[in-house]
Amino acid sequence: MAATDQAIDGIRELIASGEFRAGDRLPKENELAARIGVSRGSLREAIRALELVGVVDARQGAGTYLTSLTPALLLDVMSVVLDFTQDESILQLLEVRRVLEPAATALAAARATEQELDDVRAAMDAMRRARDPEPLVAADAAFHRAIAHAAGNPALESLLENLSGPTIRARVWHAIKEQRAGDEARAEHERILAALEARDPELARAASAVHVAGVEEWLRGAIEWRRQRR
Repeated sequence: MAATDQAIDGIRELIASGEFRAGDRLPKENELAARIGVSRGSLREAIRALELVGVVDARQGAGTYLTSLTPALLLDVMSVVLDFTQDESILQLLEVRRVLEPAATALAAARATEQELDDVRAAMDAMRRARDPEPLVAADAAFHRAIAHAAGNPALESLLENLSGPTIRARVWHAIKEQRAGDEARAEHERILAALEARDPELARAASAVHVAGVEEWLRGAIEWRRQRR
């Protein structure tokens, strides 16, 4: 198990044991790292990841607190984060997304109403304004949701929505690991939006395929890096 995953699992076990509940402050960084058996760097990375998905609230100078969610919901959210460690499953879902999303984007280019395009534009505007991973990933998700809706196929929209949970975690970790990921993501989304506005299905399909393939390529590299460190 990678050190960051071990840190996440250790925090989950602390909550499951009942020792810490929603609203409680976690032990100081050095104490918590020692209890879990990881380095302080790995613990910081785990805390940052958990903060992005709403499990903890890291307050500068005041410590790290569990969120106000109920313990049961906290465990559900943490299990979602831990699912990221299921490397092959995430890769398989991304492969499915690589098949479906370009097709949905091509349909959206042909079928989207002006209002539906405005929804895509609004999400793009939010991506442009985002300076931190959390709002960037939220805007990213809204962008892809708006395109799936604009495709005009409820079955396809539902399939893509079901894929967004696992694959969005890959984007969260991408934003954490790669400082340039935000700029690259914005540029790729700008190209997708331009193709939609041009009402060019094939250009939209190609722009979407490049974007999804880039996320998949990054994830494969990250998984290989993690495996080498184990």
